[in-house]
Amino acid sequence: TQRFTTLGWPLQLFCLLDGYAVIDNPSLPVVGDPNKIYDTYMEQLIAGAQAAVDKAVELGYVDRDRIGVTGHSHGGLMTVNLLAHTQLFRAGVARSGAYNRSLTAFGFQNERRTVWEAPDVYFKVSPFFHADQVKLPLLLIHGEADANPGTVPLQSQTLFEAIRGNGGTARLVMLPHESHGYTSMESTEQVIYEMLTWFDKYVK
Repeated sequence: TQRFTTLGWPLQLFCLLDGYAVIDNPSLPVVGDPNKIYDTYMEQLIAGAQAAVDKAVELGYVDRDRIGVTGHSHGGLMTVNLLAHTQLFRAGVARSGAYNRSLTAFGFQNERRTVWEAPDVYFKVSPFFHADQVKLPLLLIHGEADANPGTVPLQSQTLFEAIRGNGGTARLVMLPHESHGYTSMESTEQVIYEMLTWFDKYVK
């Protein structure tokens, strides 16, 4: 009797209130040999995103020409890779991601090979090395005090510079005093404002 239904972090709620349909936490599994799972990561990521978009359009909730994509941490990596390697989306928002996997040279997520053992994999999954292909608008958000060793602020800063240097459209927002997750009311409000402003301009 003392419990209330919650929507977790309010980002999705504010997107709904602003007129967007939201596919919240879609399952985009990457499966295979645990020792070589990232060998086919990009192909599986693209296929999963294509299936999610196709289903949302089929259900009648989504305009195929006006879809944005967003993600946090590993989801941020996935967001930028989808912008670099597909035309499924109009714009993206990536939060606190790792975009140059050579900076995590001794493994990441479920990848246990080092960059010296599998350099092609590190190159393939790192959107930093494909920044010249990111032509769709990308908003990058990162905590200035990110203490997660794989997602240091340098990851977003260098990707931003790489995209802008190659003629792409990007914006970088650094949140003061925030680590990998954002906790202050001011930061939460800023993230909501930045994201809705970005999507209203480039998607809606």
